[in-house]
Amino acid sequence: MSEANWYVVHTYSGYENKVKANIEKTIENRHLEDQIFEVRVPLEEVQEVRNGATKTVQRKMFPGYVLLNMIMNDDTWYVVRNTRGVTGFVGPGSSPVPLTEAEMIPLGIRTESSVAIDFEVGDSVTVIGGVWKDTVGVIQSINESKQIITINVELFGRETPVEIGFAEIKKL
Repeated sequence: MSEANWYVVHTYSGYENKVKANIEKTIENRHLEDQIFEVRVPLEEVQEVRNGATKTVQRKMFPGYVLLNMIMNDDTWYVVRNTRGVTGFVGPGSSPVPLTEAEMIPLGIRTESSVAIDFEVGDSVTVIGGVWKDTVGVIQSINESKQIITINVELFGRETPVEIGFAEIKKL
């Protein structure tokens, strides 16, 4: 049996949630729970200002696309491809291409591959790679899902926030 991967399905714009519901219903009806594991419509929280009031709303990160964690075989391909509202898999021709690990990290999908960190907000760190190499800063925030921290560095006499990857820093 092959390994499960994340695939991207193109849908009609505005039909993402309907496609998700249809696929989940088909999984249940055809007993494919052991082959199609998760269906996602990635959302992000954004601040909107309407009539002078600021509201936090959820917006689709990729309108017209749905993410699927599944084992690709003829049955699962057929079920997903023939779901109402699906125009096809993302990939050349009729061969779907799975997302790579690097593509999944910014989406916050892969949490099991996170790095164990031994620092916290307020710690002083030194940057050991990249553009900011040998820069010393104080950690302002930590984003474990994206594996980045925000530090303040002095730039042109002002404190400026900079995002650095976990692998590029060392605790002082």
